Amino acid sequence: MRSNKVLRGAGMATVAIVLAATAGCSANSNDTADGGGATTLNYWLWDDAQLPAYQQCADDFTAANPSTKVKISQYGWGEYWTNLATQIAAGSAPDVWVDQASYYPQFVADKQIEDLQPYIDKDPSSVDFDSYVPGLADIWVVDSARYGLPKDWDTIGLVVNKKAAAEAGLDAAALADLTWNPDDGGTFQQAIAKLTVDKAGHHGDDPAFDKGNVAVYGFLPEWADGSQGQNLWGNLAQSNGFTYSDKNPFGTSFNYDSPKLAETIDWMASLADKGYAPAFDQQSTLSRLEVLQAGTGAMTSMGSFNQLMFKDTASDYVFAPLPTGPEGRKSAINGLSDAMYAGGKHKDQAWSWIKYLASSDCQSVVGKTGVIFPANSDASKDSVAARAALGLDASVFLSYSQEKDGTFLIPISDHGSEMSQIVQDAIQSVALGSNDAQSALSDANAKVNALFK
Repeated sequence: MRSNKVLRGAGMATVAIVLAATAGCSANSNDTADGGGATTLNYWLWDDAQLPAYQQCADDFTAANPSTKVKISQYGWGEYWTNLATQIAAGSAPDVWVDQASYYPQFVADKQIEDLQPYIDKDPSSVDFDSYVPGLADIWVVDSARYGLPKDWDTIGLVVNKKAAAEAGLDAAALADLTWNPDDGGTFQQAIAKLTVDKAGHHGDDPAFDKGNVAVYGFLPEWADGSQGQNLWGNLAQSNGFTYSDKNPFGTSFNYDSPKLAETIDWMASLADKGYAPAFDQQSTLSRLEVLQAGTGAMTSMGSFNQLMFKDTASDYVFAPLPTGPEGRKSAINGLSDAMYAGGKHKDQAWSWIKYLASSDCQSVVGKTGVIFPANSDASKDSVAARAALGLDASVFLSYSQEKDGTFLIPISDHGSEMSQIVQDAIQSVALGSNDAQSALSDANAKVNALFK
């Protein structure tokens, strides 16, 4: 989840909008019309970097549909979900909002979002499912109902300080071909050691290295990754043979007690013991990417949604795929959709807007900005080209789709919030050194599976 996705919308400037502090001063009305009788749809999103592209889509949509206008409101990640919950409770949610995979099961359970399948059945040619990156459309299907159309997608890679890599004797080819295993960490751990430097200038693979006086950590791990591990541990664990549950989406029996996951978490924790990564209880309040940019970390994992953070310093960094584990190279793939409010009063117009958002016309506009990878395959290529023009190699994020079983869907289930806290607490106890991974995860798995009984 992008609380696993926090970096996607965090740290960006806030667009001036009027927030809904209470139901009585709602920022939304589902019965809005101007003096000419035009319907105004309210549309919410959280990422201000995407706002200009979607405003262009809204303008183009209104030009083709003069009787319908779209008012876009943008909130930061945290306040977005808080405000949305407030407006849903008040019965005045936006007509359409950007939805995230870990949130939508609860919306479905509470009957707060509309099933789009009847609209598609009435006009089957309105949506070209073949144009989307494979697998994205299935995220939003529950039984025979469909609760969203694909909007965008992301995968995970590595970002490495180029100067640090050169000083460690690591070129782009070596970084692109790293291997990993939970026993000795493979060439991935070797690279991390080489990238680590103590205050006397000794690298982590030098016998003289002083792990108590580190100047630059070779790797910055993500420990606040919920029950999904999208930003790091989930990818490594999957490449080690771990699977989350009996099925996905909507699994009901989970495998967080798997030894394959436990040894992955133990390996991650061992990096701090060796001095190659900062201790969890000493981590900076800065994000991992900010620490990397500050020069006190040399490498970290990164979602494709974060790459534009490096557009002004592109020549200083190398982007590489995740390492290949015992079961191959694996990256989590995640996507967003647009949800229709079940209590909305302009559902036909809302469907027209959702349909347009998912169309090649709108997604091409978004893709050419390079801000995200749209769900439309051709528009994703446009985004890669746009980033290349900025000196950013985004091809690594697309590379997993060229490998057999190179991507996996992050777990989507009921009880997502409870699961996230349970599993994250267990994993962080290992990072703190207060518990061993197998014990902590076995206890967490029992609590998770109890949620489904």
